[in-house]
Amino acid sequence: MSKPVINVCIVGAGLGGLAAAIAITRAGHKVTILEQAGTLSEIGAGIQIPPNSSRILERWGLLEKIKAISVQPRDFILRSYRDGAILSKQNMVPFAEERYAAPYLHIHRADYHKILVAEAERLGVQIILGSAVSKIDFERPMVYLDGKPEVHADVVIGADGLKSKCREAMLGYPDPPRFTGNLAYRIIVKVEDMQNCPDLHELTAEPAIHYWMGPEAHAVCYFLQGGKLCNLVLLCPDDLPDMVNTAKADVQEMRDFFRAWDPKLQQLLGLVQETSKWRLQNSEELESWSHSSGKFVLLGDACHATLPYLAQGAAQAIEDGAVLGALFDRLEHISQLHHALIIYERLRKSRTTAVVKGSTRLQDVFHMPDGPRQQERDRHLTQREPFEGYPNPWADPVFQPYLFGYDAEMEVEEAWMKYKRGENPQITRISPSESRLFARSPPQMVV
Repeated sequence: MSKPVINVCIVGAGLGGLAAAIAITRAGHKVTILEQAGTLSEIGAGIQIPPNSSRILERWGLLEKIKAISVQPRDFILRSYRDGAILSKQNMVPFAEERYAAPYLHIHRADYHKILVAEAERLGVQIILGSAVSKIDFERPMVYLDGKPEVHADVVIGADGLKSKCREAMLGYPDPPRFTGNLAYRIIVKVEDMQNCPDLHELTAEPAIHYWMGPEAHAVCYFLQGGKLCNLVLLCPDDLPDMVNTAKADVQEMRDFFRAWDPKLQQLLGLVQETSKWRLQNSEELESWSHSSGKFVLLGDACHATLPYLAQGAAQAIEDGAVLGALFDRLEHISQLHHALIIYERLRKSRTTAVVKGSTRLQDVFHMPDGPRQQERDRHLTQREPFEGYPNPWADPVFQPYLFGYDAEMEVEEAWMKYKRGENPQITRISPSESRLFARSPPQMVV
C-alpha cells in the first residue's frame, strides 16, 4: 500500500519553519511555506548549533556546508566579572564529537538561514513571500491571507515566532510576548581589531566561547565566519521604554555599565563602534500546542520561546521540525495524522519546558549579586568536580547529556513502535498534568 502524500502549510520561514519543511518534504510530502516578509532574511548575528541539532543537520546532508562557514569553539569558559579569572571550563573540541558524535558550532544566523532556504527550495518546497495571515479555519483547514487567495492544506503548522498570529488564532485572544526584565546589547567586532590589542590575546588565541558572570548581567563572546568576526552579547537589566523593543544604544552608556568589570572585557568594549538594544521577551507555557481538529499544531518560538542563556532556542525549533518529519515519514494513512500530531506534542512539550525552565534558572546563576551565594557558586565551580545541578550546565554530568544527547529519530521510532503496538489506547490532547507527568525536569542548579 502506497503511503499518503500530505499537503502541509507552514506559516513562517524562520529556522524552525524551514527545518520542518525540509524534514517533512524529505518524508515524501508536499510543503508550502507562507512568510509575511517580502524578502527572505534573518535578523541577528551569531547563533550556536549544539550537538543535538548538528546531529540532525548531518542526517539531512547539510552539516559539511554548515561547517564550512562555521567556527568550532574549543572550550566553554566561565569567568569572574571582576578580573576575568577562569571559574570553569568545559571542552568542546574534541569532546563533543567523541562523546556525542556531533560537533558544537558557531555560525552567523544569516548564513545558517540561507543554507536551510536553499535546501528547502532544492527539495521543492514552495515559499510564498508577502503572505500575512489574517485568519485560520482550523477545521478545513484553511489559512486566510491579507490581499491574497486563501491557502488550503491537510495540516497547518504555525512556526511564526514569538509574536505568533497562529498562536493567537488558536487561543482565540491576544497573547503578546512577556517582558523578562532583561535586554541584550548585540555587537559585532572585527577579530583583526582585537588582534591589534596584546591584552586581548587570551581571547583571540583560539576559538572559544567566553562568559563573564556578574551582578545583574553577563557578557558572552565567540567567533563567527571562520574567525573573522567576534559576536559579543551583553545581557543587562531592561531600561527600554514600554513600547520600544529594539533601539540604537549609546556606546558610552554601555561601557559605563561594565566599567568595574574585567579590564579585558572593557578593552574589548572599547573597540565597539555601534550597538543596539534588544528587549528579551518570552511567552507563557501553553496548555496545548495543537487544535482539537487534529489539523493544526505550533512549533518553535510560537509555543516555547525561551531566554537565550542556554543557547538552545534555535536548536529546540530544529528538533521540533525533525520530530515532525520523522513522524510524517511513518504515516501509513491520512487518518493517522491527528495521532502523529499528538505524539509530536507529547515528545516535545516536556523537553522544551525543561529547556525553557533551565534557561530561566540560568539567569539567576549568571547574574548573582556580590555576596555569600555568589561566593558559594564560585567555590562549587573552582573546587568541586561537576555534579548534578552544577552551576556550569554544559559541564553538568546529567544536564549536558540531556541537552546534547537527544536523538529525534530514535525518540520518534520508540514512540511510533509503542503506538503501532497499541500501547497508546487513549490518545487524546495532552493536558498540563500529563505534561508534568512525562517531563524530565532539568537538574536543580545552585542559585
